[in-house]
Amino acid sequence: MLSLAPMQGLTELLFRKVYSICYPDAFDFAVSPFLSLTHGNLKDADKKIEDVMPGPNVGLMPVIPQILGHETDEFIDLANRLNDLGYNEVNWNMGCPMRRVAGKHRGSGILPYPDEVNDILSEVVPNIRCSLSVKIRLGYRNNDEIDKIIPILNSFPIKNVTIHPRIGKQVYSGVPDIEKFAEVLPKIKHPVSYNGDIFTVGDYVRIRTRFPQVKDVMIGRGALYNPLLPVMIRQRCPDDFSNGDRFVNASYPSAKMFITRLVDEIMVQNISDQAKTRKIKEYWCLLSKSISGTEESKRRVLHADNLEEMRRLITEMTK
Repeated sequence: MLSLAPMQGLTELLFRKVYSICYPDAFDFAVSPFLSLTHGNLKDADKKIEDVMPGPNVGLMPVIPQILGHETDEFIDLANRLNDLGYNEVNWNMGCPMRRVAGKHRGSGILPYPDEVNDILSEVVPNIRCSLSVKIRLGYRNNDEIDKIIPILNSFPIKNVTIHPRIGKQVYSGVPDIEKFAEVLPKIKHPVSYNGDIFTVGDYVRIRTRFPQVKDVMIGRGALYNPLLPVMIRQRCPDDFSNGDRFVNASYPSAKMFITRLVDEIMVQNISDQAKTRKIKEYWCLLSKSISGTEESKRRVLHADNLEEMRRLITEMTK
């Protein structure tokens, strides 16, 4: 199975909508960007969970809502609200590396504190009406923190454990610690998924070949660098992400067409021009890797004076 990783501000509903239209069979499911227990008013739950409200997500890739935080009462309330909306699974974010998150024992910042993890699961698991999966790193400060977390996870009916084999302090620098992943994999009693640096067909094949017991492979930045990557994986295309722009037929729009559709979707959002500009720049920094052109010409998009100029430059590069 292939799943779309949660990337805050990127793999939200807007992206999943355009992606599902262009490549409807590429991903089996997505995990949503996190819903924070500490941002917004839980009494106004519909606003807080707008990204995963069932209506706008109908017909798109299935999505598993992800929750960030350690406030057990709020966690239970939000998980049960999501269950009322039809979700049979929620995911607990134990992997976010952002310092402002981790410093409050949220995301990967909770991994050095196994007793806290145990206390939270002891409260949450018996009191939510849906299944719980987790997404974790090897630790926050060092990669042996996961060793104390695994026995705790094994003691609860966790549906799935997705591991990104980096530590939180790395953020996305360095390389995944595949040897540590290999060490901990057989110790986990639950189904395990792999996440981290799947940028080519070869990356995917190497993980699946070495770890055939892995339930599914989650792709994040790789799908932004090359939107066609999941399709290429399913087709076992040549191991070169630059082929993505050429791997096109009547069924699969090119990366250029995908970018154009995504920009068009952003342009009709009910947000300010400033917000539209910021959103397009966020996507362009990643998606521009999938199209030909000089780095100088790609940078001109980021330095455009206004929204219309930015759109004009993107249109020229995606013809």
